[in-house]
Amino acid sequence: MVSVINSIDTAHEDMIHDAQLDYYGTKLATCSSDKTIKIFDVKDGQQTLINELQGHDGPVWQLAWAHPMFGNLLASCSYDRKVIIWKETNGTWGNLYEYTNHDSSVNSVIFAPQEFGLVLACGSSDGSISIISSSGDGSWTAKKINNAHSIGCNAVSFAPYVSPGALLDPYNKQTPVKRIVSGGCDNLVKIWREEEGEWKEEKKLEGHSDWVRDVAWAPSIGLPRSTIASCSQDFRVIIWTNDGTGNDWSHKILHKFNDVVWHLSWSITGNILACSGGDNKVSLWKETLEGQWVCISDVNKGQGQVTDKSISS
Repeated sequence: MVSVINSIDTAHEDMIHDAQLDYYGTKLATCSSDKTIKIFDVKDGQQTLINELQGHDGPVWQLAWAHPMFGNLLASCSYDRKVIIWKETNGTWGNLYEYTNHDSSVNSVIFAPQEFGLVLACGSSDGSISIISSSGDGSWTAKKINNAHSIGCNAVSFAPYVSPGALLDPYNKQTPVKRIVSGGCDNLVKIWREEEGEWKEEKKLEGHSDWVRDVAWAPSIGLPRSTIASCSQDFRVIIWTNDGTGNDWSHKILHKFNDVVWHLSWSITGNILACSGGDNKVSLWKETLEGQWVCISDVNKGQGQVTDKSISS
């Protein structure tokens, strides 16, 4: 059974759209329709507001922390069409870089695995996906996948750095390829790969009957199989798998929920999937040895005992 270990009053003045813990689990960032981002220290069961970031002119939809090897960096995206990368220096947060090359709301941001460098993908309602990279000297370059999804792109997620099958073939020194999975208002899930500096569509996955709201590529330890989860306004979560022998992806419906499923998140080992939706529930799912996905826990809004346990990283 999952229990609530801490509850935080963020003092946001409007709906909260995202909450993200940093790599070490000691800082929590939240964003809201009140146009602000708040950063809390969450140590020893206590939470302390340490900063409020203001720079967006509309609701802030999503946040992403960079790997700490790049410093304390946080990316945010908003209805105002902007992506802002914030940096903490000596306890003070400031605007490091602002990307303004989208024509509509930017709905999703995600940093690439740190082995690829400081790279950020952004999905927008203008239908395009931007990939922003830092050259390391303070300058940034951006590449755009135009018309990635008709009507709009709602979510993006990077593939892990580990190549499929690397664990079984340790002498294979082939450099992993950058891949992104995206979901959009065209009901499609698409996989993109970088080839010679250009992003190309690798696979189109059809299975949803309404807007795809989130996609999440599962972490990998180097087994041949690759796994992607997607959720939709059709109330369903679909698990897509590739066995490593070709470019074909099979799919299985994890569950049909009673409401829209908004967000997905994999455990760090990639074997447990968390799903949250319009029914105010967060449920955890795990695959059995027989290949069936079973719910191992769910928490209703407002349920669960708040204990004195500290938040673990």
